[in-house]
Amino acid sequence: MPHVVRFLLVVGVVALVAPAVTHAHFKLVEPAPWIVENERGDPQKAGPCGGSNTDWGTASNIVTKVVGGSMLPLKILETIYHPGHYRVALAVNSMTELPPDPETKTRPSHRGEWDRPWSVAAMIEVPAQPPLLADGLFIHHTREPTPIEFETEIRVPNINCDKCTLQVIQWMAEHAYNNPGAYSYHHCAHLQITADESQPLDEGWPAQH
Repeated sequence: MPHVVRFLLVVGVVALVAPAVTHAHFKLVEPAPWIVENERGDPQKAGPCGGSNTDWGTASNIVTKVVGGSMLPLKILETIYHPGHYRVALAVNSMTELPPDPETKTRPSHRGEWDRPWSVAAMIEVPAQPPLLADGLFIHHTREPTPIEFETEIRVPNINCDKCTLQVIQWMAEHAYNNPGAYSYHHCAHLQITADESQPLDEGWPAQH
């Protein structure tokens, strides 16, 4: 049975503790990702939108059309389990508008100070403010058989945007520092947003170039 969790908000710092695991992977199922994913969701380590040091991915050339102010289905498939949570952000004009990965508290690894630090907790923004659309999604720290499906809906801001970038990241607890990607894995999707003229435009978003 798919594991489905609805929107979850946690105030402040969330500490997620689990036995050390060195790998985690997820696929962005919906909306369609901007690069082609394999069965595990790779390439996904590099920020802000996936790829790796050796493979920056193949463009899917998919742009999902949505209406501003509507609810966008978000579906994620965690193909390799890891404790943590997910965050969603939106860039209007350029990927450079996407926020940094979550601020992370760390501890020395089991091997000592000289080895790579390990993640302990991450800051979660509540309520989420632009460019974030949602933070602290699908918090989990109990191992389950993979794949695990997470599903919710995210409100799309009522703006006009020919090719926005929706970013979905997985922040991982009890994870060694990755190069690239630090403590997060990354996927993005391209959206074409058409504002609903019956509603006021949302404030707080960059003007569209």
